Amino acid sequence: MVSPHRHVWFKPFARTGYAARGLVYIVIGFFAVLAAIGSGEEQGSRDALRTILNTPFGDMTAILLMCGMVSYLIWRFIQAIFDTDQHGLGFKGAAIRGGLIASGVTYGVLAVFTFGLWNGSQGDEGEGGSGSQIVDFIVSIVGSQVVAYALTAVFIGVGIAHIAKAVRKGYARHFEAPQKVMDFVHPIARTGLTARGLSFLVVAFLLFYRGLNAGGEGSPTPGVEDALSFVQGLPFGGILLGAMGVGLMAFALYSILEAIWRRINVEDADAVR
Repeated sequence: MVSPHRHVWFKPFARTGYAARGLVYIVIGFFAVLAAIGSGEEQGSRDALRTILNTPFGDMTAILLMCGMVSYLIWRFIQAIFDTDQHGLGFKGAAIRGGLIASGVTYGVLAVFTFGLWNGSQGDEGEGGSGSQIVDFIVSIVGSQVVAYALTAVFIGVGIAHIAKAVRKGYARHFEAPQKVMDFVHPIARTGLTARGLSFLVVAFLLFYRGLNAGGEGSPTPGVEDALSFVQGLPFGGILLGAMGVGLMAFALYSILEAIWRRINVEDADAVR
């Protein structure tokens, strides 16, 4: 059991993590909208970080993002291990907690990537530097056929969970906010979670397709950027991509609202719940 007297110090770090996630998704969604109207191209998480770090305040932003992403990683592991949101140890609860760990690892990788960009060891092509080497090592593991299929199942589960959370308003029980604020949160949260869930389902399809094609060795790991490119190639792809971009920007705003209003209930943590 985590002592109630030791939880207060971590809450600002958890909120910083949600804000960092929001900042990354603002850029991803913005460039998706620009691509939909023919003024830009899709960007994934890494491209979004490059864009953010190339601003006049790039160095300061890089430090804040790294702190936020590491904080988010730690918070996700606390959520998963100590079950702060009371998911339990059943099949559904274990799947959700596994997804939380996967989410934490993802942002840990992004933190390493951000450090590689920030310390100047990674050029435009992503060559060299310890940060790049660690990320490339992880990508090489994900490139195997078995892992591609495993990640397909994970992304399907996470995508469906996001959409179900939006439909059922499952996010609401994690908010501590007045009703007037929740009236504002609901449409943003439902739009953002649905858009992110759909993007995960597209990534799952791309991972499965890659697994069918000789395991996909040597090919890049599909991500949000690939999902947005796939959507753009569909009939009425421009409209769909624009809608997806707006949805991901809504998810970014939802993340920022979480940074302000989410219940960070570390005091209720229990590893055996």
